[in-house]
Amino acid sequence: MRHLSCTNTIMNKLMMFAGMCALLWLTSCASHKEEKETETKFLVTSAVQMDTAVTREYVCQIKSISHIELRALEKGYLKKIFVDEGQFVKEGQLLFEIMPNLYQAELQKAQAEANLVEIEYRNTKRLADSNVVAPNELLMAKARLDKAKAEMSLALVHLNFTQIRAPFDGIIDRFHVRLGSLVDEGELLTSLSDNRQLWVYFNVPEAEYLSYKSHIKKDSVIPVTLKMANNEVFEHAGAVRAIEADFDNETGNIAFRATFPNPNGLLRHGETGNILMRIPLKDAVVIPQKASFEIMDKKYVYVINKDNKAELRLIEVAAEMPDLFVIKDGVAAGEKILLEGVRNVKNNEHIQFDYEAPEKVLSSLKLPSE
Repeated sequence: MRHLSCTNTIMNKLMMFAGMCALLWLTSCASHKEEKETETKFLVTSAVQMDTAVTREYVCQIKSISHIELRALEKGYLKKIFVDEGQFVKEGQLLFEIMPNLYQAELQKAQAEANLVEIEYRNTKRLADSNVVAPNELLMAKARLDKAKAEMSLALVHLNFTQIRAPFDGIIDRFHVRLGSLVDEGELLTSLSDNRQLWVYFNVPEAEYLSYKSHIKKDSVIPVTLKMANNEVFEHAGAVRAIEADFDNETGNIAFRATFPNPNGLLRHGETGNILMRIPLKDAVVIPQKASFEIMDKKYVYVINKDNKAELRLIEVAAEMPDLFVIKDGVAAGEKILLEGVRNVKNNEHIQFDYEAPEKVLSSLKLPSE
């Protein structure tokens, strides 16, 4: 009896141990199953169709509205230079003087001849008043006087041409001649730029031109900003106020001209930069950028099909915005796409997911208004 009791005790302990092992095994299996389910649950949203706008960059050339060449009007030696390169000058300010001696002598000669002819005219007039000479003699004397005065005025003009003055307020460019140089008539002396306002030229493709024209009212202006060569944005906004008449058949572009104020004189004629202009997009298909990934420089997303399988899909991006892609091809509006965990899924893998409405997803991203 004592031996039987001992045997039963051992059997009971073995059964208890086996039960505990089974319980631990079941608990472990349930834990692993639950953990697996948690690992394979992903966040999914949908591509959405909406009206929005993207910002395009265009290489541009900056030009002064008034930029002219200053040339010698008469031949002679450059006697004086009254300004310096890069100096701001006022309208009418004297800039250069070409040696005027010859033209001064010609003016004095013309004045003397005019004085002589005027004396002859007065004498002829007195004789005509006394009926000593015919009226035609008086008319001929008057004609000679008019001719002499005209020649004197012409000599004065030539003398004034030896002084080169600023036709408007502006900045003097580099000198092309030096003091004492013998300059010919028409020779380039320097350039003058009025930089208070600037014209900025850039080329726009035909498709984007049509988007602009179809979304703006007639005679309205298109606001633009300028990114300068140092990648900083110019503090004053500009506006497109002119578009050329014809497209370039070779490039398919058309030239736009924007006007920018330049009150502080920061910008100069001949600079380059980039014009930033917003293009309105109607009924664009938009997805978050984080829903995509790259393979060999191509972009892909996972589209969730009706069987809840993640289907690898190549996409073509039409435009890029902060945190968003505008899709040209590959995904249609309303299709479900994998939002998070794109690197942890294989093609055609069955997944479990939670769905989040695209409106809620986009509200946390940087979405530009139209």
